[in-house]
Amino acid sequence: MGAASYYRGHKIEYINNEWVYSDTKKLVSENKNRACGKCGKSETKEGHDACLGILPGFMNACCGHGVDEPYIQFLDETCIRGNDAKIIIDILKKYSGGK
Repeated sequence: MGAASYYRGHKIEYINNEWVYSDTKKLVSENKNRACGKCGKSETKEGHDACLGILPGFMNACCGHGVDEPYIQFLDETCIRGNDAKIIIDILKKYSGGK
């Protein structure tokens, strides 16, 4: 049995030196644009998580997709995780027009 993890809300497994979706056994590398396993939305045309959209002041951010803790990484590379990140994301989404 290979190692397991998650990609955009879908359980994935490392089998034969490649990551595959646990439910379909399709390669993650060939199916990166699969809709989020939590919200069902595909990434934006810019490549951002549809759950978040474009949020100002971040280098990276993830809502957690229902399987991991959310995080935000600011432009100065400071990183906040968990409920504190969720609170900040929710505030920014509300006031920046994020969806």
